[in-house]
Amino acid sequence: MIQDQQISESGGPPEWLQWAVELQALAQAGLAYSKDEFDRERFRRVRAIAAEIMSARSGLSLEVVEGLFCNEAGYQTPKLDCRAAVFDAGNRILLVQEKADGLWALPGGWVDVNESIRSNLVKEVQEEAGMDVEPLRLIALHDRNRHNPPPFAYGVCKVFALCRLLGGEFAPNTESSGCGFFTEDRLPPLSLTRNTQEQIALCFRAHADAGMPVEFD
Repeated sequence: MIQDQQISESGGPPEWLQWAVELQALAQAGLAYSKDEFDRERFRRVRAIAAEIMSARSGLSLEVVEGLFCNEAGYQTPKLDCRAAVFDAGNRILLVQEKADGLWALPGGWVDVNESIRSNLVKEVQEEAGMDVEPLRLIALHDRNRHNPPPFAYGVCKVFALCRLLGGEFAPNTESSGCGFFTEDRLPPLSLTRNTQEQIALCFRAHADAGMPVEFD
């Protein structure tokens, strides 16, 4: 993640970050598909320039940036992060307290290899909250850098889905230190990199309105 909080006039990530990310993606695609060694050398230099821009503006060392930013192969695409909106009979939303920062978030995380969005939602809620759920419908598909601070140096598509609570109870685990159900006007401190108050409010609206269309960027 990038700690520079500067944003562009459009409200999205700063322009320098957008340029660096695009340069890195172009270089990665070139290295994946080009057979000419002279072209590959140029693409490696483009990738190095992107890393230098990121290091200079973010304050991270070049070694750290290269490890986070330039360590993938193949055509670059956004990562998938899924979040489950689970409500109890009192219309309260389920949140888990993240061990990583002590703040609260909808249960969820990266979509694992060999998992679908649906199966990953079920798995994440069970692992983080000890609850069994049934995914019902999509709420939103968000470009993470347009909604959640701080900006990341790679693309993330955040998937929010409404889920039906089937049962279960919290059990200690490696990711969350607790869980609870909350009303919209009494939310605990949120882990904004995972979900904002606006995104939680969107989940409440979807729960109240079965006909609400899916929101997407």
